[in-house]
Amino acid sequence: MSAIRAKVAGRALSAGDRLPSIRSLAAAMGVSPSTVVEAYDRLAAEGLIRARRGSGFYVSPTVTPPLALTEAGPRRDRAVDPFWVSRQSLDADAGVPKPGCGWLPPEWMPDAALRRATRALARSDASVLTNYGSTSGSLALRRLLLTRLAEDEIEAPINQLMLTGSGTQAADLICRFLLRPGDAVLVDDPCYFNFRALLRAHQAKIVSVPYTPSGPDVISFEKILAAERPRLYITNSALHNPTGATLSLQTAHRLLTLAAAHDLTIIEDDIFGDFEPERSPRLAALDGLNRVIRIGSFSKTLSASVRCGYIAARADWVEHLVDLQVATSFGGPSPVATEMIVKVLVGGSYRKHMDELRQKLTRARRDVARKLGALGIEPWLMPRGGFFLWCRLADGQDATAVARAALEEDVVLAPGNVFSVSQTAQNFLRFNVAHMNDLRMWDVLRRALKAQAS
Repeated sequence: MSAIRAKVAGRALSAGDRLPSIRSLAAAMGVSPSTVVEAYDRLAAEGLIRARRGSGFYVSPTVTPPLALTEAGPRRDRAVDPFWVSRQSLDADAGVPKPGCGWLPPEWMPDAALRRATRALARSDASVLTNYGSTSGSLALRRLLLTRLAEDEIEAPINQLMLTGSGTQAADLICRFLLRPGDAVLVDDPCYFNFRALLRAHQAKIVSVPYTPSGPDVISFEKILAAERPRLYITNSALHNPTGATLSLQTAHRLLTLAAAHDLTIIEDDIFGDFEPERSPRLAALDGLNRVIRIGSFSKTLSASVRCGYIAARADWVEHLVDLQVATSFGGPSPVATEMIVKVLVGGSYRKHMDELRQKLTRARRDVARKLGALGIEPWLMPRGGFFLWCRLADGQDATAVARAALEEDVVLAPGNVFSVSQTAQNFLRFNVAHMNDLRMWDVLRRALKAQAS
């Protein structure tokens, strides 16, 4: 395969040229004819060559030239908006330091458990590998999730829980179900930047409420509900993204009282809940899944590649959301994904994995906060858990300018205003402590700060 690619790249073979016969190439390279057949079949699958029945193999007439290096990687000149960090983090080369990304490094994830689950999956019934997912998702995984919900004192029957393709898809389905273009939706300020991106896609009117170390500012919250009449409020109760704050019980009670008075539905994204050392108050538990919808996934704790989310809500809403998922995805999440997650969860290693993660992250938050402090960067608060530090830059430095300067040296940072609807976080950066053990990254950060200060 490499030999044929090299000939095409070097123009020794051009579009439409006939390749050597299987036997002649096998003899020339000292391999068996079956090896050449395999190589030709793979190249044909890639689209580089084409087979003509009874005639042989030919270079594809639509073959494209080798990719220019300038075309690879993310665009660096794009606007710094809610998509900026996502694009830079997701499209960056694996070797690029990404202290601004929102997931753990591969070496922090339970790859041994995932490999065992993959091997077991290969021996499972063929239907798991070939069939569509059922409309509500794997019954086995839903039963496991109900047990986990019960640990948060959320008692729900099976018809109040459905699986989705991801946590993001869970939020998208709810927005499709409840929103119409122009509806007001309340988010925290700052908030997870993809909430903003998703709501923009739904043509919602995005309204924000200032966030405090114990949750949204309840006085502002009440005023906004009266003035804007938002249809939805989307938030993280546990280890809020990006601040790492935790909702207090007093604030939670006040939010639910105001939500009931103003007919507000709340989406509670619990994706970081398993990183807490002890469980904090959950709106869904206090509300009983009446006007609170709980969503989550395993992309932060198990694998962002094995995608699966869930929705816990009123039974009548789940029924409609299942239909909507059928209409947009023709069924629930992949049985391959859900079976892998089930096998990891029942294998007994998940709790140990999370215990180890929490301990590692405690040390990392402390060490990173100390190193940032030496640069004049101070955390807004020290979170109880998780991997984010929401940090204020010294002397009112512009975080966007710092992030752009760092990106010029292949380091991806997360500037504050991508999280802020009001654009009042210009001197904040969100750091992922699990991605900050690269010495080169610290050198780049120092230079970016120095350049911006001067």
